[in-house]
Amino acid sequence: MRLPNWLGQHLAAFRAVLVFTVLLGIAYPLLLVGIGLLPGLHSRAEGSFVTSGSQRVGSKLIGQSFLDADGNGIPRYFQSRPSAAGDGYDPTASSASNLGPESIEDVLPVPGGDEGTQSLLTQVCTRSLAVGSLNGVSGARPFCTTEGVGAVLRVFRRDGLSGPATRVVSVNQARPATPFVATFEGVPVESAVPGEDYSGGVLTPVRGDAPSDPAVPSDAVTASGSGLDPHITPAYAQLQLPRVARERGVTEAAVQRLVDDNTAGRSVGFMGAKRVNVVRLNLALDEEFPVR
Repeated sequence: MRLPNWLGQHLAAFRAVLVFTVLLGIAYPLLLVGIGLLPGLHSRAEGSFVTSGSQRVGSKLIGQSFLDADGNGIPRYFQSRPSAAGDGYDPTASSASNLGPESIEDVLPVPGGDEGTQSLLTQVCTRSLAVGSLNGVSGARPFCTTEGVGAVLRVFRRDGLSGPATRVVSVNQARPATPFVATFEGVPVESAVPGEDYSGGVLTPVRGDAPSDPAVPSDAVTASGSGLDPHITPAYAQLQLPRVARERGVTEAAVQRLVDDNTAGRSVGFMGAKRVNVVRLNLALDEEFPVR
């Protein structure tokens, strides 16, 4: 007896669902689990955990913040790069800040109202000063004020976008702060009033006299795309090395050896750049040179 056409189609679809359920829902996952249990792959499949004694203290794939209760870097540890993932290195909130090169003007906090937001430029300037202070070097950067905010003006011109300047406002410095420059094109610079609209002025960043190659590397002041990167550049590690050696009472050569041990080369020999795993490095420091 021949089945009706519609019933035959339904049975064929049902068989296809069963076949693909067995292949992709059972066999394929079990195959991957089996591969993950092979020697050399087991730890990676479980999350690449790192341990201190018998206790799991993190993963070598996910960064950590080494800060005190006030949010300041703990001097005896190498510091990670900033993180925009949740409150910092939160695997459940992996993300970037989504701020780009054009984010240079802050929204100043209004007393009793808007809490305000910092531009990417001001975040970079603030971080650079903090890193410089922690490591005993200059945190100066181009387009940053000495107070650690973006050196940005709103220039109002007679003819809108052209003509002589008639008014100049340092938009990232709230009154009564003293503007980072006294005059611009002969016009006195005023600090900003929180909540006032300055959109009619031309946004003008001022480079200043900071060196083009700052002492603080870029990865020390910018977050990774995932917000979870456990690595820093060798340059940032070298900046921190004297401080860590001094705080732990050991020679710089001894700390350098651990830095070298936790430095990975380019992926597949040619992709990316050398990188230092901060989580593993700090764990090695605690194991070999504990602070008493």
